Order: sequence, then C-alpha cells, then structure tokens
Amino acid sequence: MTIKRHDTKARMSRAVIHQGVAYLCGQVSGPEARYEDIKAQTESMLERVDALLKEIGSSREQLLSATIYLKDGSDFAAMNEVWDAWVPEGYAPARTCVCAPLPADELKVEITVTAAVSN
Repeated sequence: MTIKRHDTKARMSRAVIHQGVAYLCGQVSGPEARYEDIKAQTESMLERVDALLKEIGSSREQLLSATIYLKDGSDFAAMNEVWDAWVPEGYAPARTCVCAPLPADELKVEITVTAAVSN
C-alpha cells in the first residue's frame, strides 16, 4: 500500500494520493481575489484546484466528489453560476454544499475535492 503526499508541510499536505484517488486539501481564492465578490473568489478558487490537479496528474474530468463551504447561503446561486461553467459537461462529481464559518473573515467560499489520478 503506497501513500503519496504532495507538498507536505508540518500541518498538512496539499494532496494525498492513495490507490489512484487524490484527496486535495481545502482550496480558497488566491490573495488577488480575497476581498472580491463570491464569483471572483469562486473563479480564483477553481483556478487553484485546476493547478493542483494538474500538478498531481489529474483533471476536472477525473473529479469524484466535491464539498463546497459557503460563508453565506445567499451566495449559493452566484457560486453555482461559476461552478456550472467550470465543470465539464457530463463530468459532474458527487457534490455537497454547506454553509460554514471560514477561517478568515474575507473568505466567502472553500472547496475540498477528491479526484482519480492516472498512474
């Protein structure tokens, strides 16, 4: 049984891969979008997901599941506009969306995903 840890720090790894499944750490918007609206934060966050998936040899088409954390439920429709444009048609993962406090006041959205990885 091999477990690969990607970009491991003291507190967490950015991704952990086990038996062909990658578990990504929570992704939030980049610093350039931290004080922007929900759409800008969602776009930035998903760009970061794309980059991390690419680093580990995966892609949007290999998403298995996603959990989205919204600070404010009233942002659900706007976040979904960005999400729907990002997910390739026919490749939607299993998804959960919940309202939850986020670790910084300026953050509006965070996501964790799992994805298949080609060996």
